[in-house]
Amino acid sequence: MLAVTVENLTRKFGKFTAVDNVSFEVNRGEIFGFLGPNGAGKSTTIRMLCGILAPSSGKALVAGYDIGKQPDMVKQNIGYMSQKFSLYEDLSVAENIEFYAGIYGIRNFGVPEVKKRILALSHLSEQEKMLAGELPTGLKQRLALGCSIVHRPPILFLDEPTSGVDPISRRQFWELIRGLSQSGTTIFVTTHFMDEAEYCNHIVFIAGGKLVNLGTPTELKQQSGQANLEGAFIYFSKKAQEQQSKV
Repeated sequence: MLAVTVENLTRKFGKFTAVDNVSFEVNRGEIFGFLGPNGAGKSTTIRMLCGILAPSSGKALVAGYDIGKQPDMVKQNIGYMSQKFSLYEDLSVAENIEFYAGIYGIRNFGVPEVKKRILALSHLSEQEKMLAGELPTGLKQRLALGCSIVHRPPILFLDEPTSGVDPISRRQFWELIRGLSQSGTTIFVTTHFMDEAEYCNHIVFIAGGKLVNLGTPTELKQQSGQANLEGAFIYFSKKAQEQQSKV
């Protein structure tokens, strides 16, 4: 079963093409990595798939809903976490969770249970009374992740969630992601950290708005003859550039 289907998705800003004719599929319950350097088109793609930005052409289905025709339904069936901490720093950890529970339509009797679940999942029970702005960066990201899933979305979009986070916090954060995937949540994550991609079931490499290659981490390393995914990305990017220059 597919959670996301993307066909020839394109987004232009004037004469600049940020995402160029991209196609791929995401299976339900998997961790799907969308990898590439800064400016590759990752965030633009994820904003389209979340119903935030309309595509210039092409189409995509997210949780069975058309991103162009049914963006509101898409938003109701996903969780989204951006690379920039976007919660309320002058509210406590618990108050942020309660606030987002209200935004997602969880009322009165359901809020205490949601708060208990999110605090346990994000390992923030001891910090529930702390102001969000006083948390270390790694804990802020765990709080942001928790608030993005208060409504138990079937698909979770993470846009460079560990940017600016120390290595230990990054590893802890990915343990949370793997746990969510094992419980059935589809995880779509953009990152420019190639070591994080080893946690993904499937990966898309993107550069200059174009899809460079896709496959499992093992397949991509074997096809490129490289020992790691960073080497594989460089290899496929060079091949794509060579093919483009011949056109």
